[in-house]
Amino acid sequence: MKLRSWVLIFIACNLLTFSTISAFRLSRSQPTERISGHAGDVLDDNPVGRLKVFVYELPSKYNKKILQKDPRCLTHMFAAEIYMQRFLLSSPVRTLNPEEADWFYVPVYTTCDLTPNGLPLPFKSPRMMRSAIQLIASNWPYWNRTEGADHFFVVPHDFGACFHYQEEKAIGRGILPLLQRATLVQTFGQRNHVCLKQGSITVPPYAPPQKMQSHLIPGKTPRSIFVYFRGLFYDVGNDPEGGYYARGARAAVWENFKDNPLFDISTEHPTTYYEDMQRAIFCLCPLGWAPWSPRLVEAVIFGCIPVIIADDIVLPFADAIPWEDIGVFVDEKDVPYLDTILTSIPPEVILRKQRLLANPSMKQAMLFPQPAQPGDAFHQVLNGLARKLPHDRSVYLRPGEKLLNWTAGPVADLKPW
Repeated sequence: MKLRSWVLIFIACNLLTFSTISAFRLSRSQPTERISGHAGDVLDDNPVGRLKVFVYELPSKYNKKILQKDPRCLTHMFAAEIYMQRFLLSSPVRTLNPEEADWFYVPVYTTCDLTPNGLPLPFKSPRMMRSAIQLIASNWPYWNRTEGADHFFVVPHDFGACFHYQEEKAIGRGILPLLQRATLVQTFGQRNHVCLKQGSITVPPYAPPQKMQSHLIPGKTPRSIFVYFRGLFYDVGNDPEGGYYARGARAAVWENFKDNPLFDISTEHPTTYYEDMQRAIFCLCPLGWAPWSPRLVEAVIFGCIPVIIADDIVLPFADAIPWEDIGVFVDEKDVPYLDTILTSIPPEVILRKQRLLANPSMKQAMLFPQPAQPGDAFHQVLNGLARKLPHDRSVYLRPGEKLLNWTAGPVADLKPW
């Protein structure tokens, strides 16, 4: 498309002034569009009164003591496991009577083991999880009656309960055998993948709400950046030969568009990162080692249309958020044509996506705020659990019946934790 055409798109987009408003303080005067149909109804569901959750009281070595050793866990993108426990402890859906519970929650912080660079090491996680399950199976009767089919766990690792950050090794491990019947709440989501079991609830990664709030810029600021991205294009340390990291998609972005004036892309992460996203029309959200990243949350919060480059990705709360309406999906093989794809989108389509993104319900569903707020990610998780009720009678085992193999999995996982 010629330069004049995308300039017209800029002009059309900047006629609206809602683009940088947060979920917390949306002005009544700013144009939004309600999410129509079933998705909008689901997004606005109130889970209170529809389910009761029993929270196991585990020894602090499974959660609080781990966090005390490294407070960085409170702000990293895997922190949903911490905030989910805090939310449930004070939630009206919590019950102290396990006999009346619909769901049982096991609070284990499996990602709070960080390297000096702040990356989680998953190697102890399988043993920690097995230890917690052995504990609840030995001290309460509820695990054994279903072998976890009415239990849920938050597993926000790169590849969920496969507990490894490299996909090939995660696939080789598979989901921890003891979690095969449980419901997994995880950030990883990819169709037809061994690390995503049927019935899992895919959630957004954690992004600090207060930090994003502090970087808001005036709503009338024009969106003068067409395409924006900050992050790695190559991971030389872990993928020295190239082509494996991001399945080559990020490398293709750099090789094809590093000199394109429509693309503001770089490996540098400026202090104005959040402000820049609020000045952009499109924000690239490519896969890295895993298909997801916090950019997806940041793009939605800042009204920047997410350009999702991750084949077969399963997006957060896909039954409640109309991702096809608010985002742009580009196949990994089509990355070299990104400029043509994005400049070919009619201005009226861009404007509608921005109106939908300005809907406060959309933004709220992507956040784990403290304290919790109606419609936030905590409540969307509960909505997902409520929609699974009532449990089918087949989840309850006959006396003496066993389905899980407690000795399955890598030998290292069977060592005491």
